[in-house]
Amino acid sequence: MIVAENLRKQYGDLEVLKGVSLHIKKGEVISIVGPSGAGKTTLLQLIGTLDKPSNLDYTLKINGTDLTKLNDKALSKFRNKEIGFIFQFHQLLPEFTALENVAIPAYIAGLHKPEADKKAIELLKFLGLKDRLYHKPAKLSGGEQQRVAVARALVNNPSVVMADEPSGNLDSENAQQLHRLFFDLRDRFNQTFVIVTHNNELAGMSDRKLMMRDGRLIE
Repeated sequence: MIVAENLRKQYGDLEVLKGVSLHIKKGEVISIVGPSGAGKTTLLQLIGTLDKPSNLDYTLKINGTDLTKLNDKALSKFRNKEIGFIFQFHQLLPEFTALENVAIPAYIAGLHKPEADKKAIELLKFLGLKDRLYHKPAKLSGGEQQRVAVARALVNNPSVVMADEPSGNLDSENAQQLHRLFFDLRDRFNQTFVIVTHNNELAGMSDRKLMMRDGRLIE
């Protein structure tokens, strides 16, 4: 599913990633843990194509596609379709309803509005938000906002979901619900999850826990 070899990232004189390699199977839930500054988020951004490595001699393939051979336009299209993102702060657009926030990636992907809205409604209902479809983020609880963000990440049926501290802004009860949800989604849709987390409970539930330290991966 994901093949990454020799990922390096440097900002000025600071080498953040020092030749990281990893292979992830389809349907795996992988957690990446480690101290602050270890390079976890940088690694997630490179795998998720939000940023590019500093070196040229690297490999990055997702679902059989060699991402090093795609131009920026093709890469953006691939990212929109194949990769879903969940962040610590939900990053919902405050002027739009839950339904509209979820449907936006589908609109960008070219789906007609009725079809995109139908998919968004199905996901929101699946996530227990059928009574919150037309609420704006300010009218939703923190847990509800994060579930809307999860639905947004899933609306284009991505092959892989990248999550960066997804429960870091939630109380313990909502965090536990979100963690269980990831595994329910994996079992239902066979999606791959790569999760950066400081939450020991979530890391312990994962199929594999990868430790990062000083820009290197230690499994």
